[in-house]
Amino acid sequence: MATLAEPADTTALLRRWSQGDAAAFDELATRLYQDIHAIAVRELKHERQLTIRPTALAHEAYLRLTPLREMRWQDRAHFLSMAVRVMRQALVDEARRLRADKRNGGHAVTLSDIHLGSTDAGFDALDVDALLIELNDYDAVAAEVTSLRVFGGLSIEETAEAIGLSVATINRHWAKGKAWLARELTRDP
Repeated sequence: MATLAEPADTTALLRRWSQGDAAAFDELATRLYQDIHAIAVRELKHERQLTIRPTALAHEAYLRLTPLREMRWQDRAHFLSMAVRVMRQALVDEARRLRADKRNGGHAVTLSDIHLGSTDAGFDALDVDALLIELNDYDAVAAEVTSLRVFGGLSIEETAEAIGLSVATINRHWAKGKAWLARELTRDP
C-alpha cells in the first residue's frame, strides 16, 4: 500500500473527524483512497462471480466507514484494517444477494483462495465468512489475520501494521488460521 499521508497527519485527521470535522473525513478519503482502492483491486482480481467492481467496493467501504466517525481511531493502520472489515462485509452481502437471486441454482459465488495456496477456482464467500466467525471463537487473532489476508489481500507486513503485532507473530497466526481454514474448506460436508 502506498503511504499517501504521514502517519501523524493521518492520525490527526482521524481525531479531527472523530470530533465532528466532516472536512477531515474528506481529506482522509482523498489521502487514503489509493490504499483502499488497491485493497479492493487485490480482493476482486480473482473473483469470477461477484458483480461489484473495485471502485464500487472502495466507495462502499467509505459509505460503511462514515457512520463509524465516533470510533476511537488509533492511526492509519487501524483505519485500513477497518476498511478491510467493511469490504469483507460488503462482499459477503453481495454474495448473499447473488445467492438469493439464483435461488439455489446457478454458479457458486467464489472468494479468491490465492492466499490459501490452493490452485482450485475458489471458495464460497459465505462459507469462508462463516468459518472465520467460527475460527474467531477459538482464536480471535488468527481469525483477524486470516480475514485481513484472505478478504483484504494484505501482505504479512501490512497485516502486522494493521493489527499492531510483530511480523513473526502474524506469521504464526497466519499459518494457524490458513491451515484451519484450508482444513475446514476441504472437509467433506
